[in-house]
Amino acid sequence: MNIEIVAGSPRKESITQRVALFLHKYLSTTTAHKVGIIDVREWNILALQQEVYTAVERTPEVYRPLSERMFAADAFILVSPEYNGSYTAAMKNLFDHFPKQTHKPFGIVTASPGALGGIRAAMQMQQFICALFGIPSPYMMVTPFVDKKFDFEGNLLEKSFQKSVDVFVQEFLWLAEKLVLTQNRK
Repeated sequence: MNIEIVAGSPRKESITQRVALFLHKYLSTTTAHKVGIIDVREWNILALQQEVYTAVERTPEVYRPLSERMFAADAFILVSPEYNGSYTAAMKNLFDHFPKQTHKPFGIVTASPGALGGIRAAMQMQQFICALFGIPSPYMMVTPFVDKKFDFEGNLLEKSFQKSVDVFVQEFLWLAEKLVLTQNRK
């Protein structure tokens, strides 16, 4: 299965990126799945133009590597900070450039240096995924005090948080593997 982790913070010194790095390392070393990170900071995606990129060959050359990854993804994990009670506009803008993600599984991860960990963004991300015709995993990874849980390289500092990670990953993979297996049978 091909899993893309979408690191949704456009900020240069993103602390949310720490969680994306951790999940990438964790999934790459504990599963046989192909795992990548799509970092919104690496793509200068303008606000949605008139055209949605409906195929790799219909995507402007500059975005083709991104388009190939978006179309090849079997599942997504969205990682976002909370901006004014919601997920980032950069993440929404990324998905607005591509067709609906019909029947694809999504994991929701939020992070914040505050006590709520981005829970309001997580609730809105559920609605966003449903609008994409995706299927959100009901187990989310809400990460309060992210700056104390993960270092800059994505290493887990607070070992007691590993249980939250394990439950999230286990439940996301259960859903993703069932959905992808079912789709591959068709």
